[in-house]
Amino acid sequence: MIGGTGKTGRRVAERLTARGLPVRVGSRSGEPPFVWEDLSTWDAALEGVGAVYITYYPDLAFPGAAEAVGAFARTAVAKGARRLVLLSGRGEEGARISEDKLKESGADWTVVRASWFTQNFSEGFFHELVLAGELPLPTGDAVEPFVDADDIADVAVAALTEDGHVGKTYELSGPRLLSFHEIAAELSKASGRQITYIPVTLDDFRKSLEDNGLPVEFADLFELILDGRNAHLVHGVEEVLGRGPKDFTDFARDAAADGVWNT
Repeated sequence: MIGGTGKTGRRVAERLTARGLPVRVGSRSGEPPFVWEDLSTWDAALEGVGAVYITYYPDLAFPGAAEAVGAFARTAVAKGARRLVLLSGRGEEGARISEDKLKESGADWTVVRASWFTQNFSEGFFHELVLAGELPLPTGDAVEPFVDADDIADVAVAALTEDGHVGKTYELSGPRLLSFHEIAAELSKASGRQITYIPVTLDDFRKSLEDNGLPVEFADLFELILDGRNAHLVHGVEEVLGRGPKDFTDFARDAAADGVWNT
């Protein structure tokens, strides 16, 4: 599993292990290590592997991602790993190119297109902002149907282990649309702390990313929210799992109970 220490990869690995299935985590710290930029690490990571869950960091929309995913998929198929499940993003043109490269490899492929993760607020990109009590982000009044990483992992495990998912593209979202004003209110209620959303411009956000040593390309991903292309619900969770997706309120309650926003 490539990206097996990330938000969804870790959850997929835990679920497969709980089923008694052998799991190899592909990461820089894995044994053997896997590094996207070092092709010499790929063969050893794929040795004896029959199926792979693929996530690409920092994002499939970034330059070079499609070429890397395509080359990896071809290598995986050549090594005998025929079933490949790719985590993709809804509405990302760059991600669609990576999907096409995956399909061209000849693999038994499944694509999982996800909305933004609720866990970005508890263990990812926005976690420190929540701890600081302010979300200075360039989203205005736009809305997004945040999806829980546990739902993504459950869908990915089904695609890796069950019949009927080869050649399918599943789009995943949560059960409702939320603005960042509403997100801040949900987080405030769950954590017992005041969390405030502060609208900023994309240019100011890019400068903030640059000042903090983060890729400025992250700012481009906010355009997916601003132009409304993903401002509707999709039903891949129900299609694959036969149940509804987890709501943000439930996520925030559970995350607060785990102490992730304690200071």
